[in-house]
Amino acid sequence: MSQVNQVKLGAKFIADTPHRISHDRCLWAARMRRDKTASQIPEWEEMRNLASQIKLHTLTHLDRYLEQFETRMKENGIHVHWAEDAEEHNRIIYEIFSSHGVKTVTKGKSMLMDECGMREYLEKRGIDIYEADLGERIQQLDNQRPSHIVMPAIHKLRGDVAKLFAEKLGSDPDIDDPHYLNSVMRKDMRQHYIKADAGMCGVNFAIAETGTIVVATNEGNADISANIPPLFVASMGIEKLIPRQRDLPLFIRLLSRSALGFDITQYTSHYTRPRKGQEMHVVIVDNGRSKRLAADYFEVLKCIRCGACMNTCPVFRRTSGISYDATYMGPIGIVLEPSYDLHRYARLPYSCTHCGSCGNVCPVKVPIPNYVFYWRTEIVEHHEDELIHRLEESGMALVLRNATNLSHAEKLGLWALRTLPKWLLNSSVNPWAKDHANPDPPKETFREYYKRTKNQGNAN
Repeated sequence: MSQVNQVKLGAKFIADTPHRISHDRCLWAARMRRDKTASQIPEWEEMRNLASQIKLHTLTHLDRYLEQFETRMKENGIHVHWAEDAEEHNRIIYEIFSSHGVKTVTKGKSMLMDECGMREYLEKRGIDIYEADLGERIQQLDNQRPSHIVMPAIHKLRGDVAKLFAEKLGSDPDIDDPHYLNSVMRKDMRQHYIKADAGMCGVNFAIAETGTIVVATNEGNADISANIPPLFVASMGIEKLIPRQRDLPLFIRLLSRSALGFDITQYTSHYTRPRKGQEMHVVIVDNGRSKRLAADYFEVLKCIRCGACMNTCPVFRRTSGISYDATYMGPIGIVLEPSYDLHRYARLPYSCTHCGSCGNVCPVKVPIPNYVFYWRTEIVEHHEDELIHRLEESGMALVLRNATNLSHAEKLGLWALRTLPKWLLNSSVNPWAKDHANPDPPKETFREYYKRTKNQGNAN
């Protein structure tokens, strides 16, 4: 597949001023709420440190905790399945549904199922999947990827949703009131909830000690999908584990505050066993996670999918998650997606300003800024970088080889700014000029200025 050009895709969103302004404003508001609620907890940094240590401990002993988790779930009457990759995950779920004659499914939010392409896989085999999360449903109706881990349709305006619902669900296109749009979604989904043969959802946390899966939502859609149908299936990555029940409150406190700046999500649901008369399955998925665990960037597996790094990222806020054309977008996406397909996502690690804000807000201290440099190194070593970057790096290596070369380059740059015609400097030959104005050339370089003035202080 061709490489994702996030810069090109992002430029389209930047040019759409109303959407860009709204997107930036909403995400920055979430970041500001996060800062406010974090400042009200004196032990906030201690909580981050502890959460990071718990995740590192769990990853270090993952085999033992996975075995314990499986044992407890089976004791609780849950059917447990193991999937090595996306294909096996999808096949297992299809076999479960086929054996039960499932034709209609309501699905809570799950990045893992998106990662595996599960919905498309099942739909091709005659099973209808209805996204129960409002944002996910909007994106499904629009045949678009989610644009944010927590807020899948945050890049859309209310008018966009009103138009989409009018086309797909028959609502009034002139009414963009959020309450009305929510009622349209609710009315549409109720008929699917009642008819659903099975329900599905992802997993936020899995507790090894009790065999419990925990799901956090603000709409309650996971609870409906988990409790109404006679069959319930949940998918989880192996990294979702935490050791003990008493560890959970720490992560619940961090998750919602980091994601949206709220004290807690509206619904925090615990599923330890199937309800009476129901069959429950949990599919535990690797899909490359074991390889990441053995790699230098293994701490990426600490991520709890809060989206705080996206809310603070200046690149993401102005270009939207759609521009990354990937399951995982934003800062966490640019250090995670290359591990799935280095060639396709080789450009993503360059969509970064190196402000370091993503690392500062991460509730479990994933060192995202460090991993940006890690992946850039990998991309160069595997010759997946762009030709223009290679030429630029070779040129700069020559310039920075010694002070003489640097001095000559400075003088050449000044000469070019002073001498070359503006039409050439501002042409496509100089990509910088597309979005920037060239500076007025100074009268002298800093090196020349320093030589001229260095003895003036001593003389005085």
